Amino acid sequence: MDALPNPVPQGYTPWSDRLAMDIALVLEASGESLDEVMERHSITVDDLGRYNSDKVFLQKVGYLREEIRTKGMTFRLKARAQAEELLTTSWTLIHSSDVSAAVKADLIKSTVKWGGLEPQKDMSGADGSQGGVSITINLDRQQTPPKVIEHVG
Repeated sequence: MDALPNPVPQGYTPWSDRLAMDIALVLEASGESLDEVMERHSITVDDLGRYNSDKVFLQKVGYLREEIRTKGMTFRLKARAQAEELLTTSWTLIHSSDVSAAVKADLIKSTVKWGGLEPQKDMSGADGSQGGVSITINLDRQQTPPKVIEHVG
C-alpha cells in the first residue's frame, strides 16, 4: 500500500487521525462498536458518509486496517496514533502567544526530529558543514591550479 500522507493538523480536515484509527478498529472488529465511536467523536451517520468519500480518510483507514491485520495493535501502532494526535497540541502551542519562545523552539525541533526532517549526516562536506556551493573556474589551459570559490550558507 502507498505510504500515508503526513498527519494533517486538526482543522484542515473534519476528521482526526484518532477517528480514522477507531474506524479501522471497528472494521477489524477489534475495538468499540460503531455507535460508541460515533458518540465519542460526536459525529453523525451523515458525517461518516462524507468521510467515506474522502480519499485521504479512506487511505488512512485502509493503511491502519492493514497494520492491525498484519501486526495487531502493537505498542508502536498505538504510540504512532497518539503521537499523530499530539501533533495537534504541539501545533496549537507553537502558535500560541502565551507560550515562551524556548518551549516553541523545543517543540519545533522535536517535530522536525520525529518527522525525520533533520539534515542527513552523509550530506555533510569534508569540513562537517551542511550543504553549500562549491564552484571551480578554470579560465586558462595552463597547468596552474584551479581557483575554488566556496560559500556555505
